[in-house]
Amino acid sequence: MNKQVENSESIAASRIDERAERIKQATSNAVASTKETVERAADHVEEGLHRATDKAADAVHKASDKAAHVSERGREVYDETMDRADVWLEQARDYVREKPVQSVAIALGAGWLLGRILRR
Repeated sequence: MNKQVENSESIAASRIDERAERIKQATSNAVASTKETVERAADHVEEGLHRATDKAADAVHKASDKAAHVSERGREVYDETMDRADVWLEQARDYVREKPVQSVAIALGAGWLLGRILRR
């Protein structure tokens, strides 16, 4: 009878080992499947982040180019305005040199008018 008990115990131990192996295999398969799913999700997120980064960089480049263009145009307008002011100032100097008495009279009149306006 001891042999039957030993044989039964051996069979039970063998079944336990088989079931343990099946559980380990199922666990390994589940973990492998989960790893693949996580890796695919991570790849998808990474691709999305790369696209977003590229779009952001492109937008920054466009904004930088636009700012440079606006700055350049502003400089051109400033230079044109300064050139016109220089021309007007030179014309005023020439007028004062040619007609000093009239220039003083105009300056006095403009000062008096400005004073009247600012008093109110």
